[in-house]
This record gives sequence, C-alpha cells and structure tokens, in this order.
Amino acid sequence: MNDTNNLFERGQKTKVLNLYAGLGGNRLKWENVEVTAVEFDPKIAKVYQDNNPNDTVIVGDAMDFLKNNRNEFDFIWASPPCQKHSKMMKATRHDVADFFDLQLWQVIIFLSHFFDGSWVVENVKPYYEPLIKPQKELGRHLIWSNFDITDFEMLNIKNFITQGTTKETEKFKEWLGIKYEGNIYYKGNHCPGQVLRNCVHPDFGLHVFNCFEKAKERGQINYDQVAINFDLEHERSTCG
Repeated sequence: MNDTNNLFERGQKTKVLNLYAGLGGNRLKWENVEVTAVEFDPKIAKVYQDNNPNDTVIVGDAMDFLKNNRNEFDFIWASPPCQKHSKMMKATRHDVADFFDLQLWQVIIFLSHFFDGSWVVENVKPYYEPLIKPQKELGRHLIWSNFDITDFEMLNIKNFITQGTTKETEKFKEWLGIKYEGNIYYKGNHCPGQVLRNCVHPDFGLHVFNCFEKAKERGQINYDQVAINFDLEHERSTCG
C-alpha cells in the first residue's frame, strides 16, 4: 500500500494521475499536487498543457498507462469516454445505435482490485441501469470511488446539451475557465461544444478532490473496497 497516510502532515505534494484528461476541467483548481495527465487526442492535450503548464501531459492510451504506472501515484481520477453511455444515444432522431464502451467498467474493476491508493471514476448517467452501482450521484455525474463524497450542487450552463454556436462555445469556455483559440472537434463531431461538454467543471473537480483530502486526513480511505464480486459457483452452474 502506498505510504500516504501522513502525506498532508509531511506537506508533500499529492501525486495524481488524471486519466482521459480531456481539456482538464476537473484539475484546474487542485493545489499542492503533482499531476500526470493522459489524453489520447494531441490537440486536446495541447490545450490541457497550455492551461496547466506545470503538469506532465502524455499523449497516449489511458488504460495502458494505468496498467503499467498505477503504483507511482497517490490518487487516480479517471473519466472514461461517456458518449456511448449517454442518454443522448436514445434521445436523438438520428440512428446512432452502438455498443457501449467497456472502458468505464474495466477501469472501475481494475482500480478496485489492483490499485492500493485512492481513486475516483466519473461518468454520466447512462441510458441503461449501471452495471456497477455508483458510490454517489451528483447532478449529471455518477461517481465510483473508494472514499465518501458529500453532496454538491453544480448548476449547469443554460442549454448545456445544445451549446454549439461560436458565441455559445466562447461562453462555455468562460464558464469552465478554459482558454484556447478557435474550435476543437472531438472525434469528428461537428459540434465545437462537444469537447467542452465532456469537461468536469472545476468546482466539481475541486469538491471531489477536497473530499479525498478529508478522507485521507481522517484515515477513511477504503483500500479494500471491491467494485464487484463475481459468484464463481453461480457462473459455473449457469454457463453450460
């Protein structure tokens, strides 16, 4: 187990791994941290770096980096891609039917079994019943973690889902406190607001991080928490 019980008393910076980092909204208000961020898209990663110049930003695969480097960190935040889970999959008039992205569930199970530090996984409320029950539901977010997270009210910007014009996108940037010129289009999406909608608001990110710090100070991190247990006897009796 990572020797971080007296981390805050020693005054050391918390070593954070920020996975699927996006533009970095969740991270903007964290203090006394040493952050390594992993983002697959080079254009998005550059914006993250410009807004967080002291962070180490890696352009690459989040799951590979997690598997190979997890034990170097005290705290891991992961926000796997949410588009294939979102209720928008069924709310649009277009035929966007597709399989959901397994990365979300893989990361939750992996962290709960193979990481000895503190962790949180964030995603949207899906259009289906979550395969693993979240620890917390806050606004549009579901949270899985090995520490308690208190209630928090975060009001979304007006017309959050439909923000897409150039003027609206600039207001979106201002609301999040993220700066960059022009537009970025996420994975071929034609709406410049999509990459911003993917962001966790900095106030929300700060609230979750503060909950982690308080839990750490009080010794209330559940290192033995397991996200899901498979009943092997049941599996054997029902699988042929």
